[in-house]
Amino acid sequence: MPTTRETILSALHARLSTLPATVLRGEVLPERVPAGGLVILRDGDPGEPEVTLSPLIWHYHHRAELEVIVQGRDRDAEFDALCAAIGAALAADRTLGGLCDWVEAEAPAPADLPLEGGASLKAAVVPVVVSYSTSDPLA
Repeated sequence: MPTTRETILSALHARLSTLPATVLRGEVLPERVPAGGLVILRDGDPGEPEVTLSPLIWHYHHRAELEVIVQGRDRDAEFDALCAAIGAALAADRTLGGLCDWVEAEAPAPADLPLEGGASLKAAVVPVVVSYSTSDPLA
């Protein structure tokens, strides 16, 4: 049986899979960026939980990361559209079907990355904070 953390991260990946881009989880950066862009979900860090003692419950604000990458001549517009699509996908179901208390993305800090012999990339890490509670930090 998967842990609460894994269940939530799988649901987040499924939610992001509705995007008009290729969405991977925990994969290495491929040699080519697909048309429409690329989003790689990284599991991130659950952070230090707050603990309620009666009943014993751990409350996490887990920081997952999305690596968002586009390539091409219209990369500024494509990057903007992809980030807006991520925001809309998360806003459509802030609790991931009731699995968490809240999910919210933070603003990206994009960078242009030149490539020798090819169109440059526009990329950013988009932090996604998922708030949830569990009765066991390992369950």
